[in-house]
Amino acid sequence: MRPEDRMDHFIAFSTEVTAFTTFDLWGTGQAEAYLATVGAVVGTAFLDELLGAYEKILRETEGEPPSERKARLRREIFGSEKLGPIARNIVKLWYVGTWYELPTAWTEAFGPAPKDVTFVVSSASYVEGLMWKAIGAHPAGARAPGYGSWASPPRIPAFAGDPANAQAIEAQS
Repeated sequence: MRPEDRMDHFIAFSTEVTAFTTFDLWGTGQAEAYLATVGAVVGTAFLDELLGAYEKILRETEGEPPSERKARLRREIFGSEKLGPIARNIVKLWYVGTWYELPTAWTEAFGPAPKDVTFVVSSASYVEGLMWKAIGAHPAGARAPGYGSWASPPRIPAFAGDPANAQAIEAQS
């Protein structure tokens, strides 16, 4: 994969697996940092293999129902001994801004990655974590929630693709 194409593929994969829009992901300001983190920890060969597998699934499921693409993602990427832990860590990066050390089984099977330790990518990654938006709350200690906001419980916004929220999304439209 050409390095100049890697970011586009990374954002496309991240959009699919986080259920947030490309606009939301770019809006965090963390895309470059997360791509660099994954590349630095596992290497570009594993990253490109993951993104290539995703692109292959996209091509082969074009015109089919989204459920087929999602099933193949679960089976071929998240169910993969090699790609699954990396894919799950990318989701965690976007939601909490932390890279979690890969499982020992992954390291034993595919070799050690010297930078593979649990760490917060940056102070900004914590603040920009998608979990805050997903639960309708503010990052504790980082952003003021507004006077009196503690009197109301957080509102969890509806997400497209979640059948439990289908009526809520229709009502918002």
